[in-house]
Amino acid sequence: MTSPTTISEGVVVLFHYTLTAPDGSVIDTSVEGGREPMPYLHGAGNIVPGLERQMAGRVAGDRFTAFVPAAEGYGDDDGEEPIQVPLAQLPDGVMPGMPLYAQNSDGEGLTVFVVAIEGDVALLSPNHPLAGVDLTFDVEVVALRAATAEEMQHGHPHGADGHEAHG
Repeated sequence: MTSPTTISEGVVVLFHYTLTAPDGSVIDTSVEGGREPMPYLHGAGNIVPGLERQMAGRVAGDRFTAFVPAAEGYGDDDGEEPIQVPLAQLPDGVMPGMPLYAQNSDGEGLTVFVVAIEGDVALLSPNHPLAGVDLTFDVEVVALRAATAEEMQHGHPHGADGHEAHG
């Protein structure tokens, strides 16, 4: 199987990134602490849409800065106030920023995020903690490879080499 030369649908991309907020503060980085490059399957929605769009057509070795407006990142903040839920009703160890998986009154699954913990109450919101925030990614494309059939079926990479099992 030949290795792909450019980022396109069905290609697993390994990349390093530094994500910064509008004020220049670092939100997250894969560059420090000995972290491995992040893998994603292009075209499967594994990363925010604005970054995925700007990755298309790139090649291994490319370094670039991608500005991603909030609407193409984690979405706009819907403005709804967080709801209060007693900590006793939540799993042990919840912390601000943590995603929780819940069901609404219709039984539909949804993800909510812990906004804050105040005493014995957690504030939960359907907004991602970075909703409404314009993002800047400094990116280095490290490597490309063709996705395996199983990765294509699952819609995500199975590690850097395609052989990591689900955890």
